[in-house]
Parts: sequence; C-alpha cells; structure tokens
Amino acid sequence: MVLGERLKESRMNRGYSQGDVADYLQISRQSISKWENGNSYPDLANLVKLSDYYEISTDELLKENQVLKNKIKKNELKIEEYYRKLAFIQRKSEKDEGLLLLAIALISFLITPIGLVVASFLLARNKQTNSLYKLVYLVSICGIAYNLFMGYGILSDIFSWGTTTVEYLG
Repeated sequence: MVLGERLKESRMNRGYSQGDVADYLQISRQSISKWENGNSYPDLANLVKLSDYYEISTDELLKENQVLKNKIKKNELKIEEYYRKLAFIQRKSEKDEGLLLLAIALISFLITPIGLVVASFLLARNKQTNSLYKLVYLVSICGIAYNLFMGYGILSDIFSWGTTTVEYLG
C-alpha cells in the first residue's frame, strides 16, 4: 500500500474529512487530496503533524498496512474463540460421568445416614461438562433433603422427641 492510500485510510479510520485535516494543518483541501491520490507527498513537518492528528506513529503511517493488521487481529480472536469451544467440547466428550453420578445420587436415597455424605460428595464432584449435571444437582439436593428428613425421623424415634404419654387415671 502506498503512502497516499495509507493517509486516506488513516483519515477515514478516524472519521475526518479532507477539510478537517486541511484546517488542522492550515493548508488547502486540494493538498490533502493530492497526497491521498499520490500526486504529491507531504513534507516531513506535515507528516509528523498528520501522525499526531491520526494518533498513529509515523512508522506505521509509512510502513504498515492497518487494514491487513485489523483483519489479522479479528481472525486471531475468532481462532481463539474456536479453540476455547473445541477445548470445552473435548473436555465434555472425554469424561462424562453424568449417568454414573446420577445413579449414585439415586442410591443415596436408600442409605439414610450415609446418603448425606454421598450426596454432598456428588455435588462437589459434578461438573458442567457432564451431560446430566443439572439433573445430578437436583437429585443430590433432593437426596440431602430426604436424608435430613429421614434422619430426623430416626432420631426422634430413638430419643422420643415429639411423643407424649397419657396416663389413664380411671
């Protein structure tokens, strides 16, 4: 890309008109047009002022292709996003414990004192990459509630909580 094209691209990237740039440099708009068309070139002082006004270095103005640089940056961001998605899919397919955890969560309903510990362990072990992770959470939480209820029932029978005795006085 030649200097004129870079000047025009830099001006348009900043949203300036040729008149805006001409007013800033205190020259005619035709001079800006000639520079951008490649019919003439700015002197060194104006080139430095342009780089300040466009907020890019003179090196970039003279050597770099900003459009290509932006496309490369966008492509790198897309590639990074695709790699993240691919890594998530690979983690999901590598280690899917969803069905096993769900089965253990259902079994935790059967053994009341141990069910509390097992269901708590399942909550910690369950990961978002498991296929049934929401269902495992739901069943584990229900298992904990059920085990607490049953545990209270067992303890109330052992310690006679909530029972009253009535003596017959007759």
